[in-house]
Amino acid sequence: MIAEARKAFWVMVGFLGLIWVIQIPNALSSYELSYDYGIRALDPDRLPAIVSAPFLHFSWAHIEGNSGPLFIFGFLAAYRGVKRFLWVTALIAVISGLGAWLTSSPQSVGAGASGLVFGYFGYILVKGAFDRHLIDIVVGLVMALCFAYQFAGLLPQEGIGWQAHLFGFAGGIFGGWLYREKGAKAVTAPAKAQPGAPDSRSALLKEIDDLGL
Repeated sequence: MIAEARKAFWVMVGFLGLIWVIQIPNALSSYELSYDYGIRALDPDRLPAIVSAPFLHFSWAHIEGNSGPLFIFGFLAAYRGVKRFLWVTALIAVISGLGAWLTSSPQSVGAGASGLVFGYFGYILVKGAFDRHLIDIVVGLVMALCFAYQFAGLLPQEGIGWQAHLFGFAGGIFGGWLYREKGAKAVTAPAKAQPGAPDSRSALLKEIDDLGL
């Protein structure tokens, strides 16, 4: 687990580094990248934006507000297994992006990593129960108490992409169930000797008796 936690740390450092590097040319271009590659609801040509939108933001305050929770929730979602975390991330991005694409105002353009933030939040809250790890259950409860204010982001608000938040949160819960640990395989008991079949101990005693020992 320590090795996976180390990988999780560097994965999140790399992800944060990437979105901050992208933010520089985005800000210099007056956020044209966010407008050009963000999610515009019900526009078929912008459907691929569900992949690009999480990497884009509309201001420095926007990316700063997402970075802290993204790193914390992302690390806690990944520390038991980076491979599973990557699959969960893809699932959250698709569900969050599709949900925003289907339900947001057609005049709006959505971008930002907050869909992933809420997805990881939902994933952390349930994965301990699904995986039956006591420490993860405790972590989920602590996160729910410490970040209870995050639930307000799931409610409709003017100028906030709450649709991406809500569907991301749902995607995280679904990911916790879908990618839950399946548990150890059942161990089969040794087959009983068939009636009349030679027993290994009896056969050994017979050989000793035949040798006169």
